[in-house]
Amino acid sequence: MIRTWSVRTVTDAARVRIAAARLAAACGVGTVERTRLVTALTAHLRQCLTKGGVWRVGVTATPMPGGGEFVLEVEAEGRRPQDRRRPWRTAISCAGGLDLSDGDHDGEDPTALAEALFGADEDTALLLERLDEQEALVVFHREELHQTNQGVLALHAELDAANQAQRRLFDAEQKARREAEAARGRLTFLADASAALTASLNHEAIVRLLPALLVPRYARAVDIWLFDGTESSSPDRGASHPAAAVVAARRERPQYAADHPGGLPGVDDQPPSALDPGRPLLCIPLLTRRAPQGVLTLTAPDERWDADDAVMLIELTRRASIALENARRFEHNRDIAETLQRALLTDLPSTPGLTLAARYLPATRGLNIGGDWYDAFRQPDGSLITVVGDVTGHGLHAAVMMSQLRTALRAYAVDGSSPGQLLTRLHEFLHRLRMDLYATAVIARFHPDDDTLTWAAAGHPPPVLRGPDGEVVTLDAKPGAMLGIPLQQRIADHTAPLPPGSTLALYTDGLVERRAQGIDPGIRRLTEALATFRADELGQDLEGSADRLLHPLLHDSEHDDDVCLLLCHVHGGEHPA
Repeated sequence: MIRTWSVRTVTDAARVRIAAARLAAACGVGTVERTRLVTALTAHLRQCLTKGGVWRVGVTATPMPGGGEFVLEVEAEGRRPQDRRRPWRTAISCAGGLDLSDGDHDGEDPTALAEALFGADEDTALLLERLDEQEALVVFHREELHQTNQGVLALHAELDAANQAQRRLFDAEQKARREAEAARGRLTFLADASAALTASLNHEAIVRLLPALLVPRYARAVDIWLFDGTESSSPDRGASHPAAAVVAARRERPQYAADHPGGLPGVDDQPPSALDPGRPLLCIPLLTRRAPQGVLTLTAPDERWDADDAVMLIELTRRASIALENARRFEHNRDIAETLQRALLTDLPSTPGLTLAARYLPATRGLNIGGDWYDAFRQPDGSLITVVGDVTGHGLHAAVMMSQLRTALRAYAVDGSSPGQLLTRLHEFLHRLRMDLYATAVIARFHPDDDTLTWAAAGHPPPVLRGPDGEVVTLDAKPGAMLGIPLQQRIADHTAPLPPGSTLALYTDGLVERRAQGIDPGIRRLTEALATFRADELGQDLEGSADRLLHPLLHDSEHDDDVCLLLCHVHGGEHPA
């Protein structure tokens, strides 16, 4: 369906506008869309009238599924095709019956014009009403948007506060974790350093170890000032030490020397040291139960120490002081015991037809003075008694007990008693003392007119006898129990052939016993080593043979116990060296 009009004047344009509005209303175009359509047509017709000429306005209604399409076109009339431009065109969907007959009443009838004006006012009123509704809706949405913005701002503020709180919590957690890691590191260091300090019983080694432990983590430099133990606890007057160290020794309290307060717990502040004024110093006394034995002076690795580090360093110094005191006490007891034991070792007698060689080696680890001893002396009938014994335990107490057993044995042997009788008497002697110490011993008797060896053992490793032909046997006849145990016993004598050229080895368990292997493999190694010697080698150089015998048994490990060895070689046709 098509309707057309020609427009030359404003009146024609007004009539076309009225007709287009009525046709759009007849075709079911909504008020708002119709108003927009008519407004756009009016604006274009105003431009056309300004240009002049005749303009053709056409209306087309095209049915479509579910409604139709209402189209307005405006183009110029009477021009050549090459002068024509593309027509102005606008289209809008409609839902009516597409009736274009209503445009026939748009003539000169004033009634039609009035109706058109009133209809336009109604459309305008409806449009204004729609605008009011939209404005109210806009105001409502604006208020709603404002409320939403306020809520968003409040939510942002809450989120920011929660973020700040979470950040503070995270920072606090990180700080607590760093402090915990630092505390764990300090405790681990303190435990490891304490174990290293207490593992040594040499005070010089402990003094050397302290700087290695503390530099550079906790100190730039370490100075250890030990007092002379022979002069109460007075500092050495000839050495140069910080004034704070002297104050620490006198007051027996840690001192901090710097140009600023330290604020360290349990530490007094002092002026900076003239020896090193640019560096803070921490002077900690090495205290013992009686008096200070020195002062440990630390130079700060950075500007100052942390309070927790200072507490740890004070505790480490206390443990180092205990380790130093224990080491000095141990060294004192060791020196006394070693002096006593060396004084009690016998000068071996020279006997026709018999050569003796003895070796005594202190333990290489621990308290290296024990109760091992050897002895050799003559009896009134001319026979020679040789003995090797071992008192349980170590230290001065064991050395004193060893000396008592040695003296008692020589006293009991005056009447010519046999080895078994001598050991029985020693057992009764030690049992009556009740000193909670026990002993083992082996005694061998050589007689110049007899080629028989008489021997007895009490809880001691068996003697080893090498024959002149090089065959080595272990004299493992049933021995007695240890000396001093709460048991009545009589220790029996045993005999063995002793032809010229034979060599008897008496020893303590320190020579053959190892913790990981026991004693039996060690005895086998001893017999194998003794079998490797030539007969003339033992006869000509028994002292050198003793050294060569010890080497394969002790060279591969440190021994925790004393070692005592007594070699007795019976001469045949050869002469002793």
